[in-house]
Amino acid sequence: MEENWEVRHNCGVVVAHTLEDTYEMLRGLQHRGREAAGIAAISDNNITVVKWAGRMRDFDITDLYRILADSAHTFLGHVRYATSGRKEKILQDAHPHVIGGKILDRKTHIIIENPEVVGIHNGQVDESFFSDLEQKVFATDCDTERLLYYYREKGARDLLRRIPGAYTLAIADRRQRGVMVMRDRTGIKPGIIWKKDGKYGIASEDCALEGRNASFVEDLMPGVLYFLGPHGSPTKEQIHMQGMQGVERACFFEWGYIAHHGSSLNGTHVTRLRQALGEALAVEFNPKEYDYVTFLPRCPEAAAERYAERTGIPFLPVFYKMRNERAFQGSTKGDRADSINGNLYLIPEVLNKLRGKRVILVDDSIIRGNNVGKAKRLLYEEAGVAEAVLLSYTPPIGIVGQDGIERGCMFGVDMPPTDTFIARNRTFDDISAKVGMRVVYLSVEGMLRAFEKVGLPRTSLCTYCIGGEYPFK
Repeated sequence: MEENWEVRHNCGVVVAHTLEDTYEMLRGLQHRGREAAGIAAISDNNITVVKWAGRMRDFDITDLYRILADSAHTFLGHVRYATSGRKEKILQDAHPHVIGGKILDRKTHIIIENPEVVGIHNGQVDESFFSDLEQKVFATDCDTERLLYYYREKGARDLLRRIPGAYTLAIADRRQRGVMVMRDRTGIKPGIIWKKDGKYGIASEDCALEGRNASFVEDLMPGVLYFLGPHGSPTKEQIHMQGMQGVERACFFEWGYIAHHGSSLNGTHVTRLRQALGEALAVEFNPKEYDYVTFLPRCPEAAAERYAERTGIPFLPVFYKMRNERAFQGSTKGDRADSINGNLYLIPEVLNKLRGKRVILVDDSIIRGNNVGKAKRLLYEEAGVAEAVLLSYTPPIGIVGQDGIERGCMFGVDMPPTDTFIARNRTFDDISAKVGMRVVYLSVEGMLRAFEKVGLPRTSLCTYCIGGEYPFK
């Protein structure tokens, strides 16, 4: 297992049959990435790709219609947050990735005309699985490009058989009419099939369907190769993997943080899971001497509300954000700091309520401690609280496991094992001192019981970043 990773991406993917559906569904997945976006238009004789830095709204759909082929029957779309330290290569590394084609570099965006193969991908794949590729020189540092070359050399079935994860992947090949879709056999990253006007597409989450008059069909099955033609139902083929059947390891962090609160993943609603985590917090930490329960916007809101219900402590929203963006997704330390310092504020009307009070602050996780530091300053210096205690419904991330290996994520979340995790080699008292207020974590057992309560067995989850086993046997 490689330990010195740099994360590639954690993203949102869409396959649809109109440009408008693709564009709007990607806007619905903007919470999964805001650094870059791109769309590939697939017609019978041509493929055209456009990708740009920034959000979906940064490229007007009217002008995308002018660039992308009028005869296109299928579109592949992607939103991405970038690798740490790769801000200068956002356009180069943005999706869709291609093999071949004529590249027109417009500085703010790139157009690629008629590539041989095009692909979009959510996840991250260990470079060691590409060691036997004939292709040795690549245009980018991204694993998606390597997956495309692996597909071209060995085929889609061999890719699913031999590469365990983590990926939800769509590939269009100029030699065939339609799109191949596959979700790795462990199912770490999410994906769904939807239907509209008799045609089928895919998306990372079902929240992308809101307002599109499309209906959810099913979650993508791990280890299955789908073929989506321009018309009719998709065909699918279960790819048999010796000794790997039934070994699913979905990312628990998807429910706790990454996914939209309105989504369902693998049949489990995200909000219901976050409520269960709030209930678990109330079982493990149920003090009576606090005045209010609040949360760091926006993921932990449902957990905080349920925690308040179970403890009987009044619930009070305290913070607001100007922009619905996640500091976690900034491509550099400076980007993350700017997103926090310029986007988190106290609601004015609560200031008089908070002065001299004791407050419980619920958060989804503590990675580097950046958000917590800003919240602490606002509560103590601006609001004048007497005490604040921070509750995290995710156990310590990035610890050193019992096997002596430094944890993190190498499977598509921006938490490489080399990151500066606040919990690494620190006791709870050390973390509290570092943050500047008392920190209480939900236990691993408490978290797993919450997942089991909503129907997700602990054996079906990847918990590597919090000390669990490596997900690929």
